[in-house]
Amino acid sequence: MTAITEGMAGSPGLLDRERIIAKPGFNRWLVPPAALAIHLCIGMAYGFSVFWLPLTNAIPGEASEACKAMGLGTALFTTECNWRIADLGWIYTLFFALLGCSAAIWGGWLERGGPRKAGFVSALCWSGGIAVATMGVMTHQLWLMWLGAGVIGGIGQGLGYISPVSTLIKWFPDWRGMATGMAIMGFGGGAMVGSPLAQKLMEHFSADGSIGVWQTFLTMAAIYLVFMMGGAFGYRIPPAG
Repeated sequence: MTAITEGMAGSPGLLDRERIIAKPGFNRWLVPPAALAIHLCIGMAYGFSVFWLPLTNAIPGEASEACKAMGLGTALFTTECNWRIADLGWIYTLFFALLGCSAAIWGGWLERGGPRKAGFVSALCWSGGIAVATMGVMTHQLWLMWLGAGVIGGIGQGLGYISPVSTLIKWFPDWRGMATGMAIMGFGGGAMVGSPLAQKLMEHFSADGSIGVWQTFLTMAAIYLVFMMGGAFGYRIPPAG
């Protein structure tokens, strides 16, 4: 009966938890690089300030009195005024508010569905959010920046943050502190890698007279998608017991 039930149910999907249970003899030290691949990408949230100064000068010329006196609501939808650093800084708030909320809401789903599925969704949200923010820069719509990088990207951060931590702790029950530290190291190091990369890309793309931010966003979104997908599909979980 069990065999018939398994046959009717079919084999587990590519993202299912059952698909990534490690076989006997699997080397647990192959898991930390997969975790770092995801955390190094979402850790770029700490380095987003590298974009603030170029974005505050996206529209050339001196600001009008109306632009100087505009409120946050006006800044969200204006296409005629440069954004202020304070307006852009709200993306930080959204990043980490959504990180905490999504981790709390979908933490149980991660344990049931497995880290590969969570890492896959995280990659789509983080890279897709940056792609939406690219549209915000191109059309000079701050609300799109908030929605893309802050909200969608923040959800991707939350899922991407907890999946490596949860997985590494399962593989290193004897060194739980070290396992958590390896994951957090990658998250903190994301800006150390991403900020210089963003600076170089903006310098390259600004050669034609533009500020080079939207091109940098799109390039980094593609890079992050590749690395995060590699990390998600590199996940394995230990068998029961």
